[in-house]
Amino acid sequence: MAAASTTGAASPSAPPLVAPGHGRGLADVLRYRFLLKLLVRKEMRVRYRGSVMGLLWSYVKPGVQFAVFWVAMGWFLRLNDTLENFAIYLFSGVVVINFYSEAFGNATRSVVGNAPLIKKIFLPRELFAVSSGWVAAVHFLPQLVILLVACLAVGWRPSVWQLAGGVLGFVIVGVLAIGLGLLFGAVNVLYRDFENIVDLMLMVATWASPVLYDWQRVAAVVGGPDSLGMTLYQLNPITAAVELFHWCFWYPTTAGESPLPPHLLGTGLLGLAVALALLAIGQAVFRRIEGRFAQEL
Repeated sequence: MAAASTTGAASPSAPPLVAPGHGRGLADVLRYRFLLKLLVRKEMRVRYRGSVMGLLWSYVKPGVQFAVFWVAMGWFLRLNDTLENFAIYLFSGVVVINFYSEAFGNATRSVVGNAPLIKKIFLPRELFAVSSGWVAAVHFLPQLVILLVACLAVGWRPSVWQLAGGVLGFVIVGVLAIGLGLLFGAVNVLYRDFENIVDLMLMVATWASPVLYDWQRVAAVVGGPDSLGMTLYQLNPITAAVELFHWCFWYPTTAGESPLPPHLLGTGLLGLAVALALLAIGQAVFRRIEGRFAQEL
């Protein structure tokens, strides 16, 4: 009996039993960060396979894009007459939308795109969405460099608070894209229509935020800067991130005559709270469905 009791007792050094095929969610991303780096390298190599210039295209494309904005919209359409340094205003919003679109879109397709790995071995599936966000951040950096060069050329002198606002905007977009990527990436395994739904959402994103227009046009339509409609408009995390980037990069290049959106930092923090809530929801749905990934793929 004593022997049986000793045999049946759990060893104090034995690891806790866990259900097979399940990890600790996003906490495993840090634990398996070496796998995350491998996934990022793989995506970068696949993206630029057979390319002579490789990552340099990430600098050429945004540079040409900014030049087109500067000439076509600033000079030909004379939008500089209505909004000072309109090309910088536009591009500082475009880089946010580009980062969001690439991170969210690729994260949505990441699970289905890595089906061979998922069916062969177990690894934290959240790594695929996070690696998509990391690759998007790598491509965001050259666009940021082009934006900084343009801002410095016209006398950019930001304050510490404005720089902090830019960092907050980047964090909002990154958290939001990964959270939505986890949510839609998991559901996309079951219903592939969600890839097209995400594409439609990304098409709307540019117009749902003050990228091609300024916030005062929205306020004039919804009843003023302190109206309920304007508050709801500013609760969109992408809108908050775009306005924070405007405050960080565009506003210091102007004479300071354009009014800032109401409660800018407050809506930025609320946007971060919304993004964190969506990250929690996305993680919960992802963990709920991930047990069926191998079967459905």
